[in-house]
Amino acid sequence: MDLEALLNYPRALPAMPRAVTELLGEMNKEEPSPKRVGELIGHDPALTTRVLRLSNSAFFRVSRKIGDADEAVAMLGMTHVRSLVMAAALGAGFKNVPGIDLRQFWRYSLRVADISKSLAGLLKQNQGLAFTSGLIHGIGILVMHIAMPDAMRVLDMGCSPLSLNRADAEKAQFGYSYADVGAGMVERWQFPPEIVSAMANQVAPFEGDAYDTLGGVLHLASWRARAEELQLDKQGLVATFPDMVGLTLGLDLDSVLGKDPTEWSFSQTIGIFTD
Repeated sequence: MDLEALLNYPRALPAMPRAVTELLGEMNKEEPSPKRVGELIGHDPALTTRVLRLSNSAFFRVSRKIGDADEAVAMLGMTHVRSLVMAAALGAGFKNVPGIDLRQFWRYSLRVADISKSLAGLLKQNQGLAFTSGLIHGIGILVMHIAMPDAMRVLDMGCSPLSLNRADAEKAQFGYSYADVGAGMVERWQFPPEIVSAMANQVAPFEGDAYDTLGGVLHLASWRARAEELQLDKQGLVATFPDMVGLTLGLDLDSVLGKDPTEWSFSQTIGIFTD
């Protein structure tokens, strides 16, 4: 299945609830209304529940409990609320994906989001965009497993979904990778162009004509999170560290490891995606 056919495959992309579609429309405006965003979240009880659970999870480390959607917007900001809305929608939309351990997938994605946010701060980049990009950077692999379960099952046997060379294996097999699929999805959902570009370039952020700093952040964050899932030791980390990406961003191995999450498991937060 080619990329265009995959992105048009009717059962592969989760249908966005009307509230989410309206929210994205409002948040994509030059000057979105926080009041309107809070109202739109509040119109969908299931969405409200998920957003508040995420807002109050240890992942965001808020100073006090957030009681409603308006408070979530005020305390976390528009970019993080966009992440919460999409995370809530994706968690509801991807409930059974052949060949994917969804608890592992969301744990990994939360790690990438946390590390991306920290690295962006180190590089004086937009941390909200980095967090959002990190959280959803891998959703293309879910779509691929839904649309092409048999082909993906064969690929998974030789290269696990969170392998360090997974994107290369997909590219060799299909001519595109989860990064291309994810970028196509978020472009259709009208995400900011910076996120679309970062997701498209995350595998090779500085090759050819590409020079994508946020893509580079995603590359390093996903490497680190995958290394943790694979339980690489110090020698393994040194051997697999993406030197050229790190060099381009001015980050060495110790700089990246210094931005590890304080909590690796995110056990309570994962349930919000899988319950």
